Amino acid sequence: MQISSGDEASKCGDAMHTKIYAGTLFDSEKCELIKHRVISVSAKSGLILDVQPYSPGEVDASVDFSDARNIDLRSKTVLPGFVDCHVHFFLHPYSETSWEDQNTRESLVERTIRATVHARETLMAGYTAVRDLGTEGAGDADVLFRKCVSGPNPLIPGPRYFCANRAIVTTGSYGCPRNRLYPNRAGVEGKTGAEAADGVDECIKVVRRQVGAGADWIKLYADYRFRAEMTQVSPQTASESLDTFNTDELHAIVQTAHKLGVKVAAHTDGKSSWEGLISPDSSYQVDSVEHGHSVGESSFFRRSPDDYVARDTGIRQPTVWIPTLSVYYTLGKDTPMWKQAASTFTRAIKASDLNVKIACGGDTGTFAHGDNSLEMKLMVHLGADWKTVLRWGTLGGWECIRSMRWEGQKGKERLAKIHELREDARVVGDNETGILRRILSAPWIREALSS
Repeated sequence: MQISSGDEASKCGDAMHTKIYAGTLFDSEKCELIKHRVISVSAKSGLILDVQPYSPGEVDASVDFSDARNIDLRSKTVLPGFVDCHVHFFLHPYSETSWEDQNTRESLVERTIRATVHARETLMAGYTAVRDLGTEGAGDADVLFRKCVSGPNPLIPGPRYFCANRAIVTTGSYGCPRNRLYPNRAGVEGKTGAEAADGVDECIKVVRRQVGAGADWIKLYADYRFRAEMTQVSPQTASESLDTFNTDELHAIVQTAHKLGVKVAAHTDGKSSWEGLISPDSSYQVDSVEHGHSVGESSFFRRSPDDYVARDTGIRQPTVWIPTLSVYYTLGKDTPMWKQAASTFTRAIKASDLNVKIACGGDTGTFAHGDNSLEMKLMVHLGADWKTVLRWGTLGGWECIRSMRWEGQKGKERLAKIHELREDARVVGDNETGILRRILSAPWIREALSS
C-alpha cells in the first residue's frame, strides 16, 4: 500500500493526516473511474497531499477504522467536490417568494441568515466551491459573507465562495424593483438589485469600485428584456431581449476588470451579443457566458485552436458556457423557454467541435439550494455523456471560477509550488482552503460520509 511520504508531511508542517479509503474514485482529468485509492488530507491545512492505490488485503489487516483519522469509503464511489458556477446565496426559490418581494420586503439580516443556511445545504449536497453571481439587492453582503465561510477562520460550514458583488447593468434594464406609482424611479425607496452604469467612464468606475471592494468576479448584463414593463399591453415586445451596453462600454468593463486581474461573466440569451462575448478577436471577450438559451446554430462552430492560447500571452482561452438549464426547467418545464434551452444544449453537445467550454451552474437560488445537482441530471437527460458531465461539474467548474492568477504560465508555476508543498494555499489565498479541515473532524460530516 502506498501513502503520502513523511517528507510531504514535514513540508506541510503536519505529521497527522486524514486518510479517506475510496472503493472507487472518479478522475476528472481522464474521465475514468479508478479502483482502490487512498486520499491523504492534511489535518492542518486541508490540502490533499496525495492520492495513491492501496491493496484491499493490506488495508483489512493494518488499518484501524475506529481511528477518526481513517474514513472508510471502500464500498463507495468518491467524487471530487462539485462546483456550482452560478448560485445566488442571498436568494431563495421564487416559488416561495418573488424576486421583487425578496428585494423589497426581506431585511438584510433575514437574507444573510438564509445565506448561511444555503451555504450549509450546498456543502452537504457535495458542492465544495461556488460562484455567487450577484447579491440581488443585498449590497456588499457577499464580500463580507466570504470571510465567514471561506476565510482562514470560517464561522460557518460552507463551500469555497467566489463572489461578484452587484451585477452591472444599464439604466432601465435589469435589477430595479418598480414603484408602480412612479415607474421612472429606480428601485423602491432606493433599493435596487443591480448597479447601473452608463457610458465608458461610469463603466470603468463601477468595475474599479467593485474590485476595490473585494469582488472576485465582475458580472454584466449584455442583454435583457429592456421593455419588460410593456407586458400588460404588448407581451411579445416585453419578452424580447435587447442588447444593453454598446461595444465601447463592454470593452471598458472587460478590459478594466482584466487589467485588475479579475474575470468577467456575462448574462446573455445568446441572440445577438453571443459572438462578441466569446470571440478571441473581440476586444470584450468575457470569461464565462451565462444562460444562452437562444444561441444560433452557426455560433457553435469552433475556431482554429491556434486562436486560443494562454492568457498571459495576451490572447484569451475559450469562454466557458454555463447553460443554467435548471432555472428554465424549474420555472416551467412546459414553457417555450425551457424547450428552447433544451434544444440549444442538445444541439451544442452534438456539434463536432465546440467553440466554448462547458461547466455546470444552475442559477441556484431561483430554485432550492441543495438541489444543485439538478443541472448535471438535466445535462445527462438531454444526451450528454455522464462522465463528461461529471468533469464539467468538477474540474471544469474549478477551471472556470478560479482566479486568473492560476492560469497561463504563471499559474502553472504556482500550481507546481502547491503540488510540491513549497507554497501554502492558505497563504496565497483565492479561497482555495479554509473550511475543509474543520468539516473533516465534525461529527455530522463524518456521519454523512459513512451513510
